[in-house]
Amino acid sequence: MQNEIFIKMVLDAWEVYVKRTGDLFNELSDIQIMKEVAPGRNRGIYLLGHLTAVHDRIPGILGLGDALYPELYGPFVEQPDKAATNLPSISDLRQYWKKVNEHLSEKMKKLSTDEWFQKHSSVSADDFVKEPHRNKLNIVMNRTNHLASHFGQLLYLKARKE
Repeated sequence: MQNEIFIKMVLDAWEVYVKRTGDLFNELSDIQIMKEVAPGRNRGIYLLGHLTAVHDRIPGILGLGDALYPELYGPFVEQPDKAATNLPSISDLRQYWKKVNEHLSEKMKKLSTDEWFQKHSSVSADDFVKEPHRNKLNIVMNRTNHLASHFGQLLYLKARKE
């Protein structure tokens, strides 16, 4: 019973930040999303693509299938903002964000309590024996913190109504 409560806490936090961030992406205009969150920092479009690409990789790490948009990883994770010249449209990225997170939520709901505490694909069997906290649930906790950090950056775009 205690493990189920812990899983619920982690997944609830994940869902809250996915919803908040999705609502913010929907609220921001295309002009706002093209702006930097602060001078010399990432633009909103980059963060939208970055978060989508990172979330799109989660099913693979959890052993739940392949990425829906693997082509996003290069320009939004492997490269810094403004390095890639041929990005998807903001409209497309908004749709990818929604689809990736719906797909991920559907997949995560199918994991059993025991599966959440199994190793994920980014840790070796030997390392997992030494560090059992490196499990699938820990991936969601880590990605929730990552999302929350970028959500905080994206909030700076709300003040820029230009």
